[in-house]
This record gives sequence, structure tokens and C-alpha cells, in this order.
Amino acid sequence: MQKQPDAQTRHATGRQGATTVRSAVFSLLRSFGIDTVFGNPGSTELPMFRDFPDDFKYVLGLQESSVIGMADGYAQASRNAAFVNLHSAAGVGHAMGNIFTAYKNCTPMVITAGQQARSILPYEPFLFSAQAAELPRPYVKWSCEPARAQDVPAAIARAYYTAMQAPCGPTLVSVPVDDWDLQAEPVIPRSVSRRAAPDPDALRPLADALSASGRPAFVVGAGVDRDGAWESVVALAEHHNALVWVAPLSGRCSFPESHPLFAGFLPASREQIVDLLKSHDFILALGAPVFTYHVEGFGPHIPPGAVLYQIVDDPSQAAWAPTGSAIVGHTGLAARWLREHGAKGIRAVPQGRPPAPEIPLGPTISPALVMQTLARLRPADSIIVEESPSSRSIMQRHLPIDRPESFYACASGGLGYAMPASVGVALAQARGSQASRKVIALLGDGSSMYASQALWSAARLALPLTFIVLNNQRYEALYSFAPVFGLDSAIGSDLPGLDFVAIARGHGCDALRVEKPADLEAGLREALACARPALLEIVVD
Repeated sequence: MQKQPDAQTRHATGRQGATTVRSAVFSLLRSFGIDTVFGNPGSTELPMFRDFPDDFKYVLGLQESSVIGMADGYAQASRNAAFVNLHSAAGVGHAMGNIFTAYKNCTPMVITAGQQARSILPYEPFLFSAQAAELPRPYVKWSCEPARAQDVPAAIARAYYTAMQAPCGPTLVSVPVDDWDLQAEPVIPRSVSRRAAPDPDALRPLADALSASGRPAFVVGAGVDRDGAWESVVALAEHHNALVWVAPLSGRCSFPESHPLFAGFLPASREQIVDLLKSHDFILALGAPVFTYHVEGFGPHIPPGAVLYQIVDDPSQAAWAPTGSAIVGHTGLAARWLREHGAKGIRAVPQGRPPAPEIPLGPTISPALVMQTLARLRPADSIIVEESPSSRSIMQRHLPIDRPESFYACASGGLGYAMPASVGVALAQARGSQASRKVIALLGDGSSMYASQALWSAARLALPLTFIVLNNQRYEALYSFAPVFGLDSAIGSDLPGLDFVAIARGHGCDALRVEKPADLEAGLREALACARPALLEIVVD
């Protein structure tokens, strides 16, 4: 007796033009300009990759957090959502640290997570996800597990449009293992606008207040670089002779740091921000929240008597800002409108940050000497991907970034981002239409251990990527932060005995170590010149 198809299959196969869920999804991804899948697959993902298309590339990460980190760097550098495949609840759980970072980085990303077969979900089977759509929240913009297999392509389409809509961010679709081979209607891609123009009626009073101010200041955040607004913001600052500060803990560079109007970096402290901005009567925050704090503070958020405006693409940031007037919209469009409609005003040219002092050779290698030497030796168009918290302020002083889309860092404060993100950035550069730019990962020893599996992916992809690990044998940031809480030292923060040369070689990368100041320049030159992944471990004081 011939076996009768189940109700779902009968319903799916009778439709004209139907195809498999798998084919519909890959066709949809092509229409979005996506041809790369980042993942670490498990059993519930295998049917997705039956007859894997020849025009797609699968980038394997050896741990799910590294997978998300690579996808994050790739998405930011390519300016399109990355597509990720994770394994059910366990894989999503492993990935959550960098999903949180992608959310804070405003990185567009579509994550699919495997799920057990629908028919056995009522029995809580092995390797299933009990509440798959709830697991990654609140650090995804949208998530779902479609009610029917036929709905999977449409859910992935919605996930993409949501991920790409400002403010960008990750989304997740849970897909049961038996859905991929069932049939569904193809999804026709749509055009969805991604840039919201700010209201001119809201910009006019801002333009008037800016023109009337005596000493304006701009505070730029990652949104400027994400929006491609670098040149518009530079032109606006020059038009008004405004000093430009970088918002606390910004994950991108949004203004040339060698520019005469560049003032420096604001700390994540309320009182210190007020003190640094006290000479300004007008403050314009562009692409940045007002403000990100790391320690408890008291008193006003801006200097008394100063006027504050904020332009940001995130309505929630506009809502929780404690003071000032907020305008929601695209930073680049707003800066261009203000430049065209705002009177220049008459004010003296302010003095920006003075050049950093020269660091002489000493008996040991200091982080400042590393940054100074790297600034001199690196290619002018190279890209820095940074995760060395204790050395960030030193880097900001001695390693200026002067080009757009040349700096990426973790906006969440979590570790394990930069090493895999640098792989993603380098992969995007290698697959781009223009000449590839050198990518340099600048890492601390502690943060490197959170995602060292990314070294293997870099070696497999044969990317011309340089990893620089500053080894001070401890979590230096915790030692520096301990006095804030009245502690003399930080328990559990020493890291003796790590051999990063051995770790890198064990993952297939070239590696060398520098311990003496006299050998620093030669070591950097060798690592930067390497045509394949190379790690330079620098023992710093």
C-alpha cells in the first residue's frame, strides 16, 4: 500500500511555483547580495547544506562566539548584513556574548539557529531549544520560530529587512531540522528604505543655536562612521570652527584624529565629561548617545548654561538621554543640511589636541612605544581592530586614525570580539572590488584568550592579517580599575605562562615574539609584511 503524504506535505506540494525552503532561502540571500554563511554546524543544521550552492562560501568558526565575531567584522566592513548559522540552544548560548556585542555595535546580522524536528518537539528531545525565539532576547532586534515550514523564507526576509533598518542590529530565526526539504513559495525581494531624513523643522532651531554660539563643541560617535557621514561632519566642524570630541567608548572612528579641530576622547565619567566641556556653550552630539557612563556620577550631565542637541538614528537613545533636545534621523543627511542652512558665525579658530610627545627607547617595551612605532610603520590605509582595554587610552594618544572605516572596536565592553572581527574585516577586504587594505588586530593578552579559535579560521582563509598581542601577563584593566572601588589589587587577574607564539603556530599562523625595545621595529616590520596570517607577541611593561 502506498504511503500517503502528511497534511503539511500535501498542502505544500500542490502549489504552483513552489520550491524547497532551502532553495527559496538561498535564492533570497542572493537577491540581498549575500553569498557567505558563517557558522559552526550541528546535527539540526545539516539539511540546510544539502547540495550547498557553488556560488556560496561557508566560513567555519571553531566556536560560536568566534563565528558571530567574524560575521560582525564582515558585516561592518561590507556594509551588508552577515548571514550566520548556529546550532540550536547550545550554539546560541555559546554565541550570546558576541551577539550582545553585535547589538551594541549596531551590526546588521541574520542568524539562523537549528531546531529539532517539529514532530518530536512536544517530547523535549535532545538538542532542542525550548523557547528558541526568546533565548537571544533582548539582544536581537527581532526573532521568531515560524509556525510552518512554508513561512521560513518570509521570516528570513523580514529578519534581513529588520537587521538593515536603522539602527541596524542582529535578528534570529529558529528553523526546525525537517523544514528545509519541504516546499514553499519563493519570496520576491522588496525595496525597503534604510535612511530616515531628519525633520527640517527640528533642525532649524538647532542650526540657529549653533550659528549663535560662541564656542561650539561636537561629540561624535560610531553612528557617524556607520552612516558614511565622515566628510559631512568634517565640513560642518570646519564651517563652524567647532572643536570635536569622541563620545565615550565609541566603537568606530568618526573624525580624523590628526585634524586641528580634534580635541580628544571623552571618558565614561559624568564629572569628567562636564569638566572637559566646561568652556563650551553649545554641544552637538552626532551619532552618539548622551552619554555612555562606566562609573556612577553625580551632578549635571553637561556644563551649566550649555545648550545640548543630539542627532542619532536610535529612538531609544533619544528617549533615555537625560538632557537636551534630540532629533532622530540619518547623521549624514543631518550634517549636510546643517552645513547648507546654518550661518557660519564669527568665532576664532580653537586649538585642538597637541601632538603626542615622542616616546624614547627605554629598558623595557611600553605600550606607548608600541603604538608610536606602529603608527609610523603601518600602511596609511590600514584598518585597526582593537581590543586592548588597558591600552586603549594610550592607543588613542599615540596611534591616530585619520580615515573613515579604519577602526573597529567592541562597543559592549565584552571580550572576545576583536580577534574574530579582524578575520571578518580582512575577509570583506579580500572579497571587495577594490584593492585590499591591511588589517591589524591590536589585542591584549587576556582578551586574546576569549576567541583564539579565530586564528585557525584566519589561517584557513589565508588572509594577510596581522595580530599584535600586548602581553603584560595580567588583566591590566582590572588592576587599573581596582582603586575606583577602594581595592589595592584585583584578585584572579594574573595571567602568567601564556605562550602566544605556540598558540598561533598551533592554529596554523606564523608567529614571533619581541621582548626587547631594540627588536620592536624589526618585529613589527616582519609581521606587517607577512602575506599570510601572522601573530606578533610583544612583552610589554
